[in-house]
Amino acid sequence: MFAKIESLGLFGLNSFLVDVEIDISRGNPQFDIVGLPDTVVKESRDRIRAALRACSIEFPTASVMINLAPADTKKSGSVHDLAIFIAVVKAMGIIKSELDDCCFIGEVSLNGDVRAINGVLPMVLKAKENGIKSVFVPADNAFEASVVDGIEIYGVSSGNQLIDHLCSGPFISPEPLYTPSEAEYNETLDFADVKGQQTAKKALEIAAAGGHNALLIGSPGSGKSMLAKRMPSILPPLTFEESLETTNIHSISGLLSRKTPLITKRPFRSPHHTISSAGLAGGGSIPHPGEISLAHNGLLFLDELAEFDRHTLEIMRQPLEDRQVTISRSAGTITYPCSIMLIGAMNPCNCGYFGHPKRKCTCDKRQVKNYLSRISGPLLDRFDLHIEVAPVEFEDISSERKEEASADIRKRVQAARDIQTERFKNTRITCNALITADKLQEFCPMDDDAKLLMKSVFDRLGLSARAYDRIMKVARTISDLDNSEVIKKRHIAAAAQYRSLDRKYWSE
Repeated sequence: MFAKIESLGLFGLNSFLVDVEIDISRGNPQFDIVGLPDTVVKESRDRIRAALRACSIEFPTASVMINLAPADTKKSGSVHDLAIFIAVVKAMGIIKSELDDCCFIGEVSLNGDVRAINGVLPMVLKAKENGIKSVFVPADNAFEASVVDGIEIYGVSSGNQLIDHLCSGPFISPEPLYTPSEAEYNETLDFADVKGQQTAKKALEIAAAGGHNALLIGSPGSGKSMLAKRMPSILPPLTFEESLETTNIHSISGLLSRKTPLITKRPFRSPHHTISSAGLAGGGSIPHPGEISLAHNGLLFLDELAEFDRHTLEIMRQPLEDRQVTISRSAGTITYPCSIMLIGAMNPCNCGYFGHPKRKCTCDKRQVKNYLSRISGPLLDRFDLHIEVAPVEFEDISSERKEEASADIRKRVQAARDIQTERFKNTRITCNALITADKLQEFCPMDDDAKLLMKSVFDRLGLSARAYDRIMKVARTISDLDNSEVIKKRHIAAAAQYRSLDRKYWSE
């Protein structure tokens, strides 16, 4: 007796179809699984036997062979349990209906229940791409899978329920298509809570409007972390395509909320400075996404930047340029996207008061130099804006004047992003920070006065080619906020001032 059932596998973000083929023949009673299964897949034999008994089905006293094709691709995890379960039942003749356009994914427990798995969304998207009409997933994953249009999703709670559905009923109702609501900002922190710091607020508005990386440097208690943690409140909502990309990554990591199957707010990740290289960039025998990928299409905030392990920080240099991180292991090579805004915050020295206008720094020059040298020049060069956060004045912190709310700032940010969306139509560029070098002249036109000032800044500061590009991109964003099609002298002047802190601190 032979049967074939469709399932899906997952390696990183890449999903692939798996043919679960079963042959039941005369011979010594045995149950073998071939096709490059890992230990978890092999253990499904015991889970399937127990689940069949729980469903009052006697496992065949025969030679049972399961082949997971393609046989040269590694199969991992418990995702194939449900397909193997149905393949056995189908080969025994209990299920008569054709299942050619159906796909089954899920873990089967010993009592016949179907348990949730990670990575359902990318697998369902792959099923749709390959013309599958119906996908049977664990009931706890059905809401997540319902994000995908054009394919029927059935949430399965138990093996008996699924067998009844495929035989004579009662039938499982397909999950209704999920329609995302607008992103809610009510639960996020608000810039209205931050007293003073107008210069820093304006710089972060520019960063949000153009998707730029920013470094906040200042003494303890000046409000660096407070400002950075309010950045999500001024970021524009995700587009549907960005939502799917972001949700895919969180789905395979098991971080999706069952209440919200589609991420509509830009992610905000803030790992502790003791994080490992694998935790930040991703890793493992079968590499999982790191924080830099979990923040895809959102913001990665590294507080106390100089306290991070230097090797860990240096790993980010290439991903920040390429907007993707590639991890190679013996099992294969995986590429995860990581198009992020990077916000760093740090003190200028060990005691934190180097350069403070009123408090004396207790560090000597060597200590200050050693502390700042933890941030290498190439990494520092990848921050578009260097923002000095000055100590808060008494007049500001005691003022009863209401500060500008995040909602008002977000309107200006959104208006600037709308200009960029129109500008970059029919390209793969989504914001000013992602303008490629070959498109810089086209998208960043300057008037004559701006060109003269840019030449002066380049010569006087001895800028690198990367620093020149970043000043131009920031100037483009400032001109968008100013609703100007051409970059003017004042826009270059404003952008250049955000590249001065490396001269003040790192040149000491």
